[in-house]
Amino acid sequence: MPDPHIGLPHPSTTRTGPRLRLMVLPLVIAVLIAGCRSEVALSAHDERLQVVTTTGILRDLVSHVGGDRVAASSLVPDGADPHSYEPSLRDIRDVVYADVAFSNYLLLEEQAVIKALDANLRDGVPNISLAEGAVKYAAEIIPLVEDVSLDTIWLGMRVRGTGAAQGANRSSDVLLSATAASGPGRIVAYLTESFGNPSFYVDSADGFDPANGFRDDTATLPPDAHTHMSWAFTEPGVYRLTMRAQLAVDPETAPVPLGEQEFTFAVGVDPHSVPGMAGATVLNSGHADLSVDLDQRRLYLFADPEGSGEANQRVYDPAGTVIEVPNKALREVPGDRRFRFLGRPGAKIYQLPQAVLGKHVHGEIDPHLWQNVRNAISYVELIRDTLIDADPQGAAVYRTNASAYIGELEKLDAYVRDTIAQIPPSRRHLVTTHDAFGYLGQAYGVQISGFVTPNPAAEPSLADRRRLTQTIRNLEIPAVFLEPNLAARSSTLTEVAREEGLRVCQIYGDTFDRDVTTYPDMMRFNAESLRDCLTTTKQGRNQ
Repeated sequence: MPDPHIGLPHPSTTRTGPRLRLMVLPLVIAVLIAGCRSEVALSAHDERLQVVTTTGILRDLVSHVGGDRVAASSLVPDGADPHSYEPSLRDIRDVVYADVAFSNYLLLEEQAVIKALDANLRDGVPNISLAEGAVKYAAEIIPLVEDVSLDTIWLGMRVRGTGAAQGANRSSDVLLSATAASGPGRIVAYLTESFGNPSFYVDSADGFDPANGFRDDTATLPPDAHTHMSWAFTEPGVYRLTMRAQLAVDPETAPVPLGEQEFTFAVGVDPHSVPGMAGATVLNSGHADLSVDLDQRRLYLFADPEGSGEANQRVYDPAGTVIEVPNKALREVPGDRRFRFLGRPGAKIYQLPQAVLGKHVHGEIDPHLWQNVRNAISYVELIRDTLIDADPQGAAVYRTNASAYIGELEKLDAYVRDTIAQIPPSRRHLVTTHDAFGYLGQAYGVQISGFVTPNPAAEPSLADRRRLTQTIRNLEIPAVFLEPNLAARSSTLTEVAREEGLRVCQIYGDTFDRDVTTYPDMMRFNAESLRDCLTTTKQGRNQ
């Protein structure tokens, strides 16, 4: 993918009438047109206000408020996953021509999308983070709950704090680098992307190269973010991994050192007998992260051993803490050629699984606010006021359009509420593949009973399948739900559904497709799908 910092010639900021822009070189235009997008690109010759959004859902809200005075385009195409989409040169071209930009943020979008936006907007162009700004318009935010009950500890990497004192912003990078490792075998930390391809963060097999800044063993995260990953160890024993952290405020300045720390793993051996660590705390369950604190400039473990939620995580000193990788973490390397880096198919490795498939960097607040229609109304109010500021001559149009659309959304909110209310309370359980529906559950009385995202780099956990099956049986759940764009990576859930005689129904989370093309369509579809699928027995008879 292109570097999101590549800058096309910026349009002139001098205007005669509503718009006057410089021509982009024909050769560049030809390259851009070769890209593949379904939406109309922003233009240097369009008299309308040019608005770029990150997702199709935001594009649709802007289009309703802006009407004929606005041309709106989204960076993430419909059908793509905003958590993992990498921007193209065509996307960057749209950013260059934008008069206004809207992102959701709260770490919903892949960081490369945010960087493409922030690095290529002209000076002075409004750049609005809707999820954050809408709070001033009475939007409600809730914590992101990741209830994945793993057999082993769930270990990721995390950046805590904003780094504001060092000048960091949402486009800054935090570099978490492995600089040394010891142990009886190889240690690999990697991420399994949406379509099963591995992306490496740490690999001790080829050493650690200070000459290139440990580039091949570095994870890059934005401030105040968390990422999931898998950890693999090829032999039992004690491993020690040294990590350092740096803050890259922007591409032009030297990284700011944030400290270095050694982390200890007990792999398939007694964690209480690690040499030199008598009496150490053992972390062997729940959610934990190798963390860097931007404000304190140090690394530590941030963990919730009880698995009761991120809000209950606390700091553990790595010098007195052992991360246990137990014998039950022993797995066989799958036959998929993409995972030959772990060894031959069938070879035994110790693995802490990723748990959530796909490139999934997030913060502690659930970013999917629009699943509560009242929050979408707050988005619309912020969009209205931003467009008025950018185009005062259109103020009356924007107010009229927003008022009419808010009226439609208020009716939509009542419709979603009334439709879901038709589901018997004992049946309002949502089991799906993506933790995107917390707001829907809170606003409309649906219990999020589980989400399942299988990891293709490990054989499916029998314990996980048993838990899922038992949950479905105990709650008498008649259906599970898949997002159309994620259905291809939902084999575990579809297999369990088939074995239990459940319906597999659709639900939309982050994106549209050819069948659902507007926000009201999406919310109506979700409400009706929940009602129709959860008010039937497994055999499909209405209760």
